Amino acid sequence: MTALDSSQLLAELEPTVEENLNRHLGAAQEWMPHEYVPWSLGRDFRDLGGEPWSPEQSTLSPIARTALEVNLLTEDNLPSYHREVERAFGRDSAWGTWVNRWTAEEGRHAFCIRDYLLVTRGVDPDELERARMETMEVGYDSEDKPLLHVCAYVSFQELATRVSHRNTGRYTQEPIAEKLLTRVAKDENLHMIFYRNIVTAALELTPSQTMRAITDEVVNFQMPGAVIPGFARKAVQMAKAGIYDLRIHHDDIVAPLLRQWGVFELEGLDAEGEQAREELAAAVGALDVEASRFVARREEAAAKKAARQA
Repeated sequence: MTALDSSQLLAELEPTVEENLNRHLGAAQEWMPHEYVPWSLGRDFRDLGGEPWSPEQSTLSPIARTALEVNLLTEDNLPSYHREVERAFGRDSAWGTWVNRWTAEEGRHAFCIRDYLLVTRGVDPDELERARMETMEVGYDSEDKPLLHVCAYVSFQELATRVSHRNTGRYTQEPIAEKLLTRVAKDENLHMIFYRNIVTAALELTPSQTMRAITDEVVNFQMPGAVIPGFARKAVQMAKAGIYDLRIHHDDIVAPLLRQWGVFELEGLDAEGEQAREELAAAVGALDVEASRFVARREEAAAKKAARQA
């Protein structure tokens, strides 16, 4: 089967993009970020004669602070994301309209989370700003992913971000933070549905080519926040806390999307498509095994800790 190039894919999928853009605009609910920030708690910092930040001012646990920082810095790298998505989708037609709408919605996530953290003194503002500068200086580079790879990647990434926000909100045990992150997660879910539906249409249009894209993105998946300073250490802390780990990634991200797309029941694949599907099945199986090992190790460590404290 001859693979379609980017211009052909953009043209063939444009009606689906327009349909899903209209669906998104009809489903998206207007919300105001300033309504989710407890402004009455705010006060000046040191340079305006106020009080410098200190850890005891935060009502958040260290792990909750870490998770919120990771979520914020992931959202805040938006200029790089916009550049990469616009490169793949272009500025024209419904594709370009979607890029601008998506960027606007993602932007308010970062603004709102940052305002919450600064007003409540939830995290060290100096450390946060240094990490923000370093993250944005590194930026995000998709390494010129082909169009279908971009669509597959953001399907997984948007769902992963939604789950990470939702679980972080619960973990904070702070009602305002949970309300805010639940609201952000709703946006991320709608974004995921948009991209998921584009991939569904692509599977009908060019199944083998799309199967290869899905397989590559499952095998090589990495959160866009991986460029955050100290991300590996912070990701381990979040995994140990059950906020986002391999079991969640398999059960709540990868498996549901593959099931929605019906990749293991899909017909009409050529030899290359079948090879990609075999690789995908092996990768998902390996992920499941590794997830079970991680959970077992975490439970064993927790049991040992409880025994020591008994």
